[in-house]
Amino acid sequence: MTNLLKEIIEDLNFIKGHTLQPKWYKILKVFLMLGFFVGHLFLFGMIKTAVFSGVFFSLSFLVHLIYRVKTDKWQRSWLDFVVVKENGEPRPIRIGKYYYSYIAFNVIISLVVSQLLV
Repeated sequence: MTNLLKEIIEDLNFIKGHTLQPKWYKILKVFLMLGFFVGHLFLFGMIKTAVFSGVFFSLSFLVHLIYRVKTDKWQRSWLDFVVVKENGEPRPIRIGKYYYSYIAFNVIISLVVSQLLV
């Protein structure tokens, strides 16, 4: 259990501290997501929003885990995740079209599932 907690803390520190996106975008992203979920709640109700949220966050967690494994905990480049060596230390510098395509695909799948299943 302590290993799992250590891994979660490591991921949270990476997410909080990475420079793959500007700080203003990280903050804006939170408000965009909240606005989207509130809008979905008003348009479609609590149950469909809960299904949408569950599917979206599960798929997004899967994308996170795939990137985490394939990049060896963000230490090497893979697909659109680019890592450079600076002073002998790996530093991630870019993430791009594949990652954001996966997130857009997750939104579409979540919308379809939430509308069809409920």
